[in-house]
Amino acid sequence: MDVTQTTGQAQVANTSTPNVDSSGVLSSDFEVFLKMLTAQAKYQDPLEPLDSSEYAAQLAQFSMVEQQVMTNDLVKEMIAALGANDISGAANWIGMEALVHGPVKFDGEAITIAPNPPVAADSVTLVIKDEQGNEVARRSMPVSAEAYVWDGLDADGTALPHGEYSFQIESAAKGEVLLTESALTYNRVTEARIDSGSTLLVLESGYMVRANDVSGLREAS
Repeated sequence: MDVTQTTGQAQVANTSTPNVDSSGVLSSDFEVFLKMLTAQAKYQDPLEPLDSSEYAAQLAQFSMVEQQVMTNDLVKEMIAALGANDISGAANWIGMEALVHGPVKFDGEAITIAPNPPVAADSVTLVIKDEQGNEVARRSMPVSAEAYVWDGLDADGTALPHGEYSFQIESAAKGEVLLTESALTYNRVTEARIDSGSTLLVLESGYMVRANDVSGLREAS
């Protein structure tokens, strides 16, 4: 499951090691090279001037370094622009419901689940677990990929308390379980972030998912 759990306010863990700014290093080298070249031209021996071919080669190297500095600056600007476009687009998702793997906050409203049982299955069961991972209910479902609405009731028809629940789809054939997998559910998006070039969505449950892992999107009900 490609979901990251957070406690309290959602945070993105940054485990990367600090990197040296290659653009800054290159720019510094460029300045040093320029000073050396200027000093070499200023203090060369008039009786033994610098060979023209060697001087031309140094000028060519100078030009290449200059172009590399400019290219690095341009790339940084492009990355920043792309990041701004991503966050701008993701901002439109805030307040909408994303179809993702992960827990959902139940507040008394029905929760829509998107099952996808294997073709060989002849029975499908929805398994509901609470925030601690304890199974609190089971519900028989149609053998279909059509959306299923869970009304928040347990097997006895008693309303479960408000809180965070996760769902699994258990598919079986001839009484033998073929597959148990996390169910796709709709979860409201509360925040969008950019981290290491990836767009992350913070869900109402406090979990985060990559924007690329969202299977569907709809207006909040």
